[in-house]
Amino acid sequence: MRTPHALLGTSVAVAALAATVLAPAPAVSADAVPPPGAYYVQSAVTGLNAADSGGVIEQHGPRGNEDRQQWRLGADGTLESADAPGACLGRAGDRARTVPCDGPEARWEIASAGADRFTLTVPGTDRRLTLAPKPSGATHPAPLDVGPGAGDLAAWYLTPVGPVTRPMPPESLRTLDQVTFLTAHNAYANGVDGGFAPPFVDLFPNQTRGIQQQLADGVRGFMLDIHQTPDGAILCHNSCTLVRRPVALWVDVQRIVDFLRARPDQVVTVFLEDYVDPGVLRSELARVQGLSDVLYRPDRAGVRENGWPTLAELTASGKRLLIFSDHGRAADEAAGLTRDTFGVMYQREWTVENYWSMGSGLGASDWSCYSRWYDAGSNVPLTRTEPGFRPLFVMNHFRDTAIASTAGTDNSKLGDRARRFCQPAARKKPNYLAVDHYDLGNPAAAVADLNTYTYP
Repeated sequence: MRTPHALLGTSVAVAALAATVLAPAPAVSADAVPPPGAYYVQSAVTGLNAADSGGVIEQHGPRGNEDRQQWRLGADGTLESADAPGACLGRAGDRARTVPCDGPEARWEIASAGADRFTLTVPGTDRRLTLAPKPSGATHPAPLDVGPGAGDLAAWYLTPVGPVTRPMPPESLRTLDQVTFLTAHNAYANGVDGGFAPPFVDLFPNQTRGIQQQLADGVRGFMLDIHQTPDGAILCHNSCTLVRRPVALWVDVQRIVDFLRARPDQVVTVFLEDYVDPGVLRSELARVQGLSDVLYRPDRAGVRENGWPTLAELTASGKRLLIFSDHGRAADEAAGLTRDTFGVMYQREWTVENYWSMGSGLGASDWSCYSRWYDAGSNVPLTRTEPGFRPLFVMNHFRDTAIASTAGTDNSKLGDRARRFCQPAARKKPNYLAVDHYDLGNPAAAVADLNTYTYP
């Protein structure tokens, strides 16, 4: 296991090596039409990729070099399938289809739409490749259209298949959104600190080491599920019914605060899967001694206007603990108390996160990388950015059931999935790599690798 310092940064020698290996491509204006090369065509609305589905062009969850989602942009405005030479992303009437690359229906006029987005227009017309409008109570239809599209529906990212990276800045200049942290999924479900699930379910812990050992091993992100009981906000999986000796949230947060007091150069983030009332959570956190001394408040620090601070600025201020909740703001506003009034940020406002499951505990895994928050009622694409502000990217890499042998195999492939699948899907580098059994398969190696460069 790498030391905490190794997880947070790299030495000058490694940075110099990265500058050689990851030499940047020539600078290109963000709004310039991209040069010929291999790209993903991503919707600016959903972040999903244009894919060839039996000749029909549909938006699918990004899957790297799987699922026929890679296109070779030609100097003539064609987009040839990387999987089917001679077949291009084109059109048949008002539908997007694969067509012969040497035909007139294969060419597009590509123009900047601003903010690194582009329109693909039928030459000599006002008809564009477009996402269909979202019907009430559903997501946007999968098939892509060609018509008088306007606004974001007709805006597309052309994301390079081969990422353009830059060497990591010196440690004193690295911002929080440039750094990657090892993160323990269901960190409390370890069977060491206390109970976490009913009998039989507790035979499959997500981790096998307690919170204090996780901190010592370099884990810097902690995913915790909290449920409301008469005792307060308690750490349990799905329900606290029949759970023996469950741990209260404040106990684990106190462990983290004590660690930060002893290690003033470290930064830790807590992610709450949150099933408690805001008043209960506020009372629970009020029990943590010294929390206010280390709690970082991005809402009060101007992060949305000015971007994330450097790690050096965080350590100098002493504010080195971030807490996010997946609870919705609207319900709290209706209840009359929002979580950010006592320092717990609403995760959807500050982060993006991919869908959490790679499949069942056994068998093949699904490496699709698309937003956890894309359904009929919400749309927070992985590609989301704002002027001056880039959300932190939480990359989930685990399955429905935490089987140790499977997790070890999956963790050994974490870096590959992060680089080839999730990084281009989000158009940003993962900041948190969340895994089961972090002590198996050496996921810390993937963290160390991602901490040698910045992207984009």
